[in-house]
Amino acid sequence: MKKADLSQLSTNDLKEKLSEEKNSLSKMKFTHTISPAESPARITHSRKNIARMMTELRKRELSEQKK
Repeated sequence: MKKADLSQLSTNDLKEKLSEEKNSLSKMKFTHTISPAESPARITHSRKNIARMMTELRKRELSEQKK
């Protein structure tokens, strides 16, 4: 997901997507450990998506504290 896409989501939707992405990442890591994944770049992409989501959540948290 792009940064613009994440900023349009509500906080609850963002948290749900974050938990789904974390679950997906853990499953990918597990299956990659057992047998090499077809595309290991998907793991990196997933980690970066998680970081983007967490950054957006933190940005929202800080903006609410300033109010």
